[in-house]
Amino acid sequence: MGEAVEIEVEDRTVRISNPDRVYFPKRGETKLDLVNYYLSVSDGIVRALRDRPCMLHRFPKGVEGQKVHQKRLPAGAPPWVQTVRVHFPRYGRHADELAVAHPADVIWAVQMSTVEFHPWNSRAADTEKPDEWRIDLDPMPECPWETVQRVAHVAHEVLDDLGAVGWPKTSGGRGMHIYVRIKPEWGFQDVRRAALAFAREVERRSEEVTTEWWRKDRSPQDLFVDYNQNARDHTIAAAYSVRGNANATVSTPIRWDEIDDVEPDDFTIATVPARFAELGDLHAGIDDAVFSIEPLLEWADRDEKSGAADPGGPEE
Repeated sequence: MGEAVEIEVEDRTVRISNPDRVYFPKRGETKLDLVNYYLSVSDGIVRALRDRPCMLHRFPKGVEGQKVHQKRLPAGAPPWVQTVRVHFPRYGRHADELAVAHPADVIWAVQMSTVEFHPWNSRAADTEKPDEWRIDLDPMPECPWETVQRVAHVAHEVLDDLGAVGWPKTSGGRGMHIYVRIKPEWGFQDVRRAALAFAREVERRSEEVTTEWWRKDRSPQDLFVDYNQNARDHTIAAAYSVRGNANATVSTPIRWDEIDDVEPDDFTIATVPARFAELGDLHAGIDDAVFSIEPLLEWADRDEKSGAADPGGPEE
């Protein structure tokens, strides 16, 4: 697998073992290629992960091998790697998860065979108060990309009506995510209620959308607006995270005016570095556009008073 190499990451050094191990057999990219990808987008991936508890999706044998969902920081971390403790009350357990503060933290995680980074929507300062509301446009198996594109515009319209700034990105799969920075003043249950109220409004404006939680209640052509991605301990791939699939796709920030022109497979570890070099991080301003979810909680109260039942799913 080749001799280990040492990578200088700003003021830190990370040793990469087995740099020639092929991680993406269909394409041929190696572990070192993955390292170089994350170095090329380091500003963006660190911004997406900074101070957030982060679950790692590790592929020790490459993406065609077994995936390991790693909540706890892998053993052997350098002393400069930081963690944040999160609790799981239902199980009476806790975990010290990676909390990225430096590009070298990301590269060390890749050394530990991490391909995907899945951060919480809260930060170390108060892990129980999310500062990120996540809108997940999740297509059912027969729902085409064109539907995702149309519904993204509907979501944008609703956000504009609320006075909220949304930051879209491809999911790295067949869907799309839109992030909104929010005041960290509410717990997960309130943020989930707000997300459900938003999803219902998008559903009112588009017959292609469903908020039905149970898959048996959805049509194969539906687009599900997954409000439950805002429940406690639910994570989705970060902006600039590579996905563990054969095509090495990347969950990539896009502009609103690009939505009609992009295809999910346009963005891979081979194409995103040049895009990032040209455009920079399209989510760079996210921390400057903070929204209060109070209007959405008023919508939730209205829906509940009118008899709308919670469609189901986790509430913590």
